[in-house]
Amino acid sequence: MAKLIDMHCDTITELYDRRVKKASTDTLRKNSLHIDLDKLKKGNYMLQNFAIFQSLKKHENMFEDSIKYIDYFYQEMEANKDLVSVVRTYDDIIKNEKEGKLSALLTLEEGAEAEGKLEFLRTFYRLGVRMITLTWNYENGIGYPNFHYEEGKTPDMKSRNTIDGLTEFGISFVEEMERLGIIIDVSHLSDAGFYDVLRYTKKPFVASHSNALNCCNCCRNLTDDMIRRLSERGGVTGINFCPSFLDEVPIAEERKAYASIDKMISHIKHLKKIGGIQCIGLGTDFDGIDGDLEIKDASYMQMLVDSLEKAGFTSTEIDAICHNNVLRVYKEILR
Repeated sequence: MAKLIDMHCDTITELYDRRVKKASTDTLRKNSLHIDLDKLKKGNYMLQNFAIFQSLKKHENMFEDSIKYIDYFYQEMEANKDLVSVVRTYDDIIKNEKEGKLSALLTLEEGAEAEGKLEFLRTFYRLGVRMITLTWNYENGIGYPNFHYEEGKTPDMKSRNTIDGLTEFGISFVEEMERLGIIIDVSHLSDAGFYDVLRYTKKPFVASHSNALNCCNCCRNLTDDMIRRLSERGGVTGINFCPSFLDEVPIAEERKAYASIDKMISHIKHLKKIGGIQCIGLGTDFDGIDGDLEIKDASYMQMLVDSLEKAGFTSTEIDAICHNNVLRVYKEILR
């Protein structure tokens, strides 16, 4: 069984929202979601990134609310410290692995949670945040999403934003992230923003949950040139299990669309062809996606490993995809 690292899930956010809005008693240890600690153990996970996500359209006090989510994250870490431990550095990951514990890395999926203040970014770092997705689906003062958004209209998920990049503050934001040791995540970011990140940074960055445009015409996926540039920088993209990022699906049918392992393998093969095996990782987007998933939850993840082997990938390549590529980036950036 291959060890696994997943760069993106929305489990902590979903658990907190259910607790507050629906009085749910679900916990990280055991729940009905895609991810809980029992499922991660069965799936043979080494590390799971846990994203704090807030929509700009639903939260007025982004920083204050993010603290509530982060506090809940640490409550769950304390309640389950026999199984899981927070990591801030590469050495923390190795220590947990030796002790037989799962590693949990705290991330943000919306850069606007810093409310346009570098002091809030530095505060997030002190709280253990080690990866930030610069934008979600709205302009946020840092940059712009990867489609053109018009209020009240359904975005065209095939139309790419090649014009609007990072703002002046956004440039300062990524430079400070790089200085601190917070991994820059360009999933959701516009094409122009992607190239600005290349221009204004020097170290590897990631697309934590993005696939290949060549295999599915969705603006959330990376062009071949972006794959090459990301790989040349030493970065990694995480295969996203969302059906509409794996295959072209009408928005009206997205909730019942099928996410097959075969489609995942197709994206992985294309990423290998364009950027090399070194640029591929996992970013399931579990508990943030709808649809009929062949890999139903984290406990079924070895199905992907078995399919990679049947598709002709070597054990070294499978380990690279499943954990070693991401570990390389974490070793270089985290401190």
